[in-house]
Amino acid sequence: MPMYKVKPVSPGDIKIDLPTCMYKLPNTHAQGMNCGEHALQFTSNEQQRLPEILRKEMDHIRKDGDDDDDMNGEVDPALKALEERQDEVLRRLYELKATVDGLAKTVTTPDADLDASTLSRGPAESVFRGTADLDSLLGKDLGALRDIVINANPAHPPLSLLVLHALLCQRYQVLSSVHVHSSVSVVPPPLLSCLGPRHIDSYARQRFQLGFTLIWKDVSKLQMKFNTQSMCPIEGEANVARFLFRLLSAEPQDPLAATQMDCWIDTAVFQLAEVGSKEHAAVLRSLNSALGCSPWLLGQEFSLADIVCACCVLRAGQTTSAAANIQRWLKSCQNLGHFDCVNPLLQ
Repeated sequence: MPMYKVKPVSPGDIKIDLPTCMYKLPNTHAQGMNCGEHALQFTSNEQQRLPEILRKEMDHIRKDGDDDDDMNGEVDPALKALEERQDEVLRRLYELKATVDGLAKTVTTPDADLDASTLSRGPAESVFRGTADLDSLLGKDLGALRDIVINANPAHPPLSLLVLHALLCQRYQVLSSVHVHSSVSVVPPPLLSCLGPRHIDSYARQRFQLGFTLIWKDVSKLQMKFNTQSMCPIEGEANVARFLFRLLSAEPQDPLAATQMDCWIDTAVFQLAEVGSKEHAAVLRSLNSALGCSPWLLGQEFSLADIVCACCVLRAGQTTSAAANIQRWLKSCQNLGHFDCVNPLLQ
């Protein structure tokens, strides 16, 4: 039995129209409303198309302003200020979009860090004067920096890649950085600065064309990653050197010269750098004989064969005891200025 009973304060059949939201907003597209009554609402899809929406809205405002100008013969100062403010907002939005796209490319690249530093440019003029278009070489990729990530063992520094890195810097705007993987405990200081000092604009990735990241890591074979979504890793210093050399658009057009270049590269990597004294001496004799007929290994043109072979000879440390033709050739390579970046690593 209840203690007491309260009579209802309102009729039981009353109907209340409850709202579906906390408050209502006027329709922004209704006719007869002024700009002050507009309250824009964007869905998730519209937020992604914000620059396009703002541009269309601005075109509509400008059209209305042109109609008013035709009737009155003068420009409303408030409308002019609104146009200038809208142009500035659109400019900043496009810059922000380019920055976000660049950061997204970095995050999806394995072993790459957001910190970046660049290299010092070589003092000598590049011998490769051909024109190169990255869109034609690597495919069109708008709004993102093309990142080249290389994992190398500090016990065997890839000298030829450092030389190619210096050549790439003379051709493109390159954003470079050096990192140390957790698998490596100690790295000599020259290896940490082999790509040059930190660039003051390293935070603005959209200002560069290429990203060159060198990671000192405990790996058995050098590995390069470029496009992780549609390209498998490239292994071996010779193969990576070929890839980087193609970015310079300096490959021999003659099939015979291209074959000779590949033969010298394979000979240097597999016989001059990794085998015993007998094979090493035989390769040096062949090298001295070829250089006795021409200034460079392919004749009158400096090529990737000279870069790779010279780096292998310099790494072996037998430059003083080498034959006369080899010593002359090494001096010619040094005079180009492209090998200045590897000299600190040879001391």
